[in-house]
Formats: sequence, C-alpha cells, structure tokens
Amino acid sequence: MNNIIKQKWTMLLLLITLISSSKTWAQQDKMFSQYMFNMMALNPAYAGSRDVLSATALYRNQWGGMAGAPQTATFSIDMPVNRERVGLGLQLFNDQVGLENWTGAMLSYAFRIKLGERSTLALGLQGGAMSFRWDLSKANLGNNLTDPAFANNVSKILPNFGTGIYLSNDRSYIGVSVPYLIENNLSDYDSGDNRAKVRRHFYVISGFVIGRNNVKLKPSMMARYVQGTGLSLDGNLNLWFNDRIAVGMSYRHNRFSTYAGKIQEDISGKVLSGDALVGMLELQLSDQFRLGYSYDWTRNRLNQERKFLSIPTHEIMLRYEFGFSKSKILTPRYF
Repeated sequence: MNNIIKQKWTMLLLLITLISSSKTWAQQDKMFSQYMFNMMALNPAYAGSRDVLSATALYRNQWGGMAGAPQTATFSIDMPVNRERVGLGLQLFNDQVGLENWTGAMLSYAFRIKLGERSTLALGLQGGAMSFRWDLSKANLGNNLTDPAFANNVSKILPNFGTGIYLSNDRSYIGVSVPYLIENNLSDYDSGDNRAKVRRHFYVISGFVIGRNNVKLKPSMMARYVQGTGLSLDGNLNLWFNDRIAVGMSYRHNRFSTYAGKIQEDISGKVLSGDALVGMLELQLSDQFRLGYSYDWTRNRLNQERKFLSIPTHEIMLRYEFGFSKSKILTPRYF
C-alpha cells in the first residue's frame, strides 16, 4: 500500500508542477539521449546534410515502470535537392507524458551555402502544427480534492515554427536552433504569470571526429536552455571501430529552477531535474542501414527511490539511407 501511495504522490507532484508553475517544467520538449543521431528533431538546418535521402525512426521509453512516464516516437525523412543547395525534410512525432499527448508534423527547409570543398553553412526554417490533448479530468488529486485548473480537459491545434543554423564538414559540426518560437497557451485556465505555455527551447549542438584509421573517437555535446527554467548539458564520447561499430557513454547534467518553492524542494527534491548516465551502441549493419540503442541510468532523486519504483530508460534508433553511391561510401557521414 505504501508503494502505491508513493507512486501516486510522485505522479501528482509532476502534474501539479506542470500546471501550477510552468517555469519548473524542464522537459516540455522531446528529450533524446541519441540526439546526435536525430538532429533534425533539434535543428531544421540539418535537413539534407547527409547528402542522400535519409529516413530515421526513434522510440524512447523513459522511466519504464512508472505510471504516466514519458514515451516518445519520431520519424523523420530528409534529402538534398537542387544540386545539394537546398535541404528538405519532414518530421512526424508523438509524445506522451502523464495526461498529456502531443502529435505533430513539421516541414523543414534548409538553404545550404558551400564555404569550401567540404564545409557547408545551412540556414533552416521549419513550420507545422501540433495536436495537443490534456486529459486533466482524469487526474487523481486524492481525498476528494478539487482544483479549477483540473476542471476541464484541453484539446488544441497549435501552429508553430522554428529556425536554426548548422555549420558542418565531414569531420565536425556546430549548430544553434530554436525549434519552436511561438509560446502557445496550453490551457484556458489563467493563474497569472504561471499560465501553462509552450516554452522556447534554445539548443547548441557540436561534435567532431578524431582519428583516420580503423579506430576513431567522436565527442559531441548538447546544451539546452529552457526560457524561465534553466540549463541542461549533455556530453558524449563514441568510439568507432572500422566505421561499423560504435560504443559510447553520455552524461546529462540538469539544473533547473525550483520556482514552486520549498515544499517542492523538500518533498520532490530533484524529480524534474538531475543527472543521468547513458550507455550507447551503434551498428552500421550495411552501407545503408544503421541501428542505435541507448540505456539511461537515472542519477536523481527518482533513482534513490528504486525500492518502490523501477525506472529504466530505453531508446532505439533505426536509419535507412537511399541512393548510396561509391563516392558517398568513401566519405561516410558520422553526423
């Protein structure tokens, strides 16, 4: 019985935090451990950068075993056109967290400028819409409690657009982006400054490859800043063998504001923020087919409660690239 109570209390804290103080909800946008394999989800300027028609599917099951835990599925396809001077892309996604459900589609356009024999600067735009559903009436507040913020369900179509810059060559990349610029209202319930909104997420991504023989080291990083909350940093090291097998480790460090006050800090601690250690495996099964897998070890307050909560996080990625030629194989894309 105590375990059930603890699970419900943790879930209730997540819901109340999201509604009563959107400033503390740091994982509003989709989160990926394998961000380096799914960069079009972060930056529209990435479209067409692999120089072939490329399709990527990714599924993330976060905090498995916890009621209402995040589950995310994405599919993206992109290609260069007009002699590789333009990149076009399409991204489809579904993201479910607790009583929330997001389903959307975004179209990407990247104008690509050659800066040298191998370097390209891309300026990207994306636009589309998201279907947002929030089943607030299903929230279990306990002890017959009522709250006007939970009185009505929410169902909205939210248009949005974003932009980004991506500079790359065959050995390195750096990008800056804001995938969603419009701060749509998520609820018609207005509690002043704490009204639930889509918060802008700012991303900086970078990586490079060291080595030219059968063993290569590929470091990368991602910094994510959420307006009004704080900063998240991801650092990754991948070791490649014969351009076919890669093993890697990542570390995620989050520090978000605790606007909800001392009660949240004392009771929920770092439930919505903290650290994670990630193990990764990537297999280039053929010149066209790539498989990636990651496992997160949560290092925050949730992990300390493992006695009543199992919280593994799995993520799997599949990529298929069409129209590969010998020239493309001789210069494999690491990003």
